[in-house]
Amino acid sequence: MLDILVLYYSHRGSVRALAERIAAGIESVPGMQARLRTVPRVSTTCEATTPEVPESGAPYVELSDLEECVGLALGSPVRFGNMAAPMKYFWDGTIAGWQNGALVGKPACVFTSSSSQHGGNESTLLSMMLPLLHHGMLIAGLPFTEPELAATQAGGTPYGPSHVAGASGNPALTESASRLAFVQGQRLALLARKLSQP
Repeated sequence: MLDILVLYYSHRGSVRALAERIAAGIESVPGMQARLRTVPRVSTTCEATTPEVPESGAPYVELSDLEECVGLALGSPVRFGNMAAPMKYFWDGTIAGWQNGALVGKPACVFTSSSSQHGGNESTLLSMMLPLLHHGMLIAGLPFTEPELAATQAGGTPYGPSHVAGASGNPALTESASRLAFVQGQRLALLARKLSQP
């Protein structure tokens, strides 16, 4: 089995729901499996610590996860049109992986969730692509051959799946967002499998 890392940070559950649908899409491709991982919160208190294992959800990511994966799906909630600080903090610490080329040539995709339709979904997706491009990854978006992409009014872009949670932070995905996330995972897995073949 070949592993694709599904790395996400989720505050209210929406990004986690997208990650789980992407993982289902990955695992629908024979020979591929998803490795779900998250990042710890960032605290302004210098003495703050986090448990070594999260209380719920996916385990924390380790740099070895980057080395061992054949592809990566990266997700974060929108924070003023950018990825959330915990995810940015993680990527700022991947210099060793960048130096040894751990991710070079591997396919990647991005996904996000915001509280409003115009909350910065597309700019957040683009911001998450930047460290991946610096790591030499190959970005896979969503093509408009997916009919939901042209019809959805609840999130979804050619840059990657998205979800609009509303002011209450509702993590329940719409049918179109769920399908687009699944298809994105499937597409990523198919690309990773092809690129991994000798």
